[in-house]
Amino acid sequence: MSITCCLPIVESVYCLACARWLWKKCLYSAGHESENWGLATAEEFAPVPRLCRYVLAEYEDDLRNPIWAPPGGYGINPDWIVHRKDYDETLGRAPPYMLYMDHERRDIVLIIRGLNLAKESDYAVLLDNKLGQTKLDGGYVHNGLLKSAMWVFDAECEVLKELLESFPEYTLTFAGHSLGAGVVALLTIVAVQNREKLGNFDRKRIRCYAIAPARCTSLNLAVRYADIINSVVLQDDFLPRTTTALEDVFKSVLCLPCLLCLMCLKDTCILEDQMLRDPRRLYAPGRLYHIVERKPMRSCWREIRRWTYQ
Repeated sequence: MSITCCLPIVESVYCLACARWLWKKCLYSAGHESENWGLATAEEFAPVPRLCRYVLAEYEDDLRNPIWAPPGGYGINPDWIVHRKDYDETLGRAPPYMLYMDHERRDIVLIIRGLNLAKESDYAVLLDNKLGQTKLDGGYVHNGLLKSAMWVFDAECEVLKELLESFPEYTLTFAGHSLGAGVVALLTIVAVQNREKLGNFDRKRIRCYAIAPARCTSLNLAVRYADIINSVVLQDDFLPRTTTALEDVFKSVLCLPCLLCLMCLKDTCILEDQMLRDPRRLYAPGRLYHIVERKPMRSCWREIRRWTYQ
């Protein structure tokens, strides 16, 4: 058989392989990524729903007269709020946030809201990053989110120190969503690195819950802080899972599908070991909880899977 006759066969096989790859990508679900993870226990995941309600409360203008409160409310006592800061008070350096004393659970909670699509300052924080631009504690982090976290820390460290000393049996919890999740994750690292400014409190007293965070820490930092930082990802949530640089995503909104397709092809051609060896590659911070929703036949249930970077 001549080479000329073989070419159509090779081309057909190649096209079939590409079609199969594309078909699998179209049917791909984020649940496949965590199918080998262990299931989270009810006890370890118990704080997440409550903290999610706290984060949602930060989107309300008046917690005494909430507009979007879920059934049962947010679980926040307005009288226990230490203070709230909006965009005017943060000067656009950080998203709005709230400091709350949860006396029922003996917890000091700092809550940061997520990206506001109408605020240019939020985009400025998210897009202020270059691969490997900023080092922190021996690893790499997202530059804009780190600057925002450091601004919040400088603004609140005296208040937090006073509260931690006044209530030595209380824990300190940072919680945030989306943009705020990335900020609180790096705020946790900054707080641990500067514990002397907070009265040298025990590391075991601090914890962080990042809801749908942006990728903001290198792999070594994600591993080292997995004992206190928890990231929560819902099903196919885009922000914590995309390997595309956020500055490229938001600068390419009109052709985003094309960009993601190209990045997907690029990642497919890179060996996983090679990606893991890149010290500047950013990941979702800390221990990961993946909420996976399944709908076999007519029934529907959810699994919560847990993974700690190794």
